[in-house]
Amino acid sequence: MLSNQTNKQKGVAEGIKETAGAAFHTLHSALETTENVAMNAIDAAKNTANNLASNRNEKGQRNHD
Repeated sequence: MLSNQTNKQKGVAEGIKETAGAAFHTLHSALETTENVAMNAIDAAKNTANNLASNRNEKGQRNHD
């Protein structure tokens, strides 16, 4: 049978492990969110650049008609 002290130590170790796991999960989720925001910003910038280039091309073609 385990002593009271051993049980407490195991409980503390499990608590630390659970806390570290929760912190890791939170950090991982935050990194994924940051990545998604960054990728969306890049996509938006790319789309804006493509739209501007397309508008310039259309205006240029109209001027030549």
